[in-house]
Amino acid sequence: MSVPGQPEPRRLQITGLHHITIICSSLDQTVAFYRDLLGMRVVKQTRNQDDPNARHFFFGDATGSPGTVVSCFEYPQMEAGKVGLGSTHHFALAVGSLEELEEWLRYLTSRGVSCTEVLDRTYFHSLYVRDPDGHIIEIATTQPGFTADESPEELGSRMIEPA
Repeated sequence: MSVPGQPEPRRLQITGLHHITIICSSLDQTVAFYRDLLGMRVVKQTRNQDDPNARHFFFGDATGSPGTVVSCFEYPQMEAGKVGLGSTHHFALAVGSLEELEEWLRYLTSRGVSCTEVLDRTYFHSLYVRDPDGHIIEIATTQPGFTADESPEELGSRMIEPA
């Protein structure tokens, strides 16, 4: 709440995603998918800090940069999750160009991995694939961006302001 005559307080800011955490049934299968198939590096192998009985692996770029990391808790006996409110539908991994995305399609299908065709999402192109536990992973281009059909000013004028 603003006070008349006082400057607005500094607005806190989110700078991006840090990491995504998923639950898997087998880290061996998960390593085969994220490291061996997708080429992500295993940047850390540890135990879950909240549950030392659960293994916890981190996959990411060569240095494990925040924003590239997918972390996995292993729970072999856990029941499959239910899709719905409170669950995550999918997460997206970024690639640099449409040409690279088309290469991903060729690469995945050449290895017998089921995935969608390349889809035009107006703001980016993408394809979808599932990991061994059924998580939906989107592989998406970073271009043309969310101003593909409108200017940044038009986009900003339609945003819903926080309460």
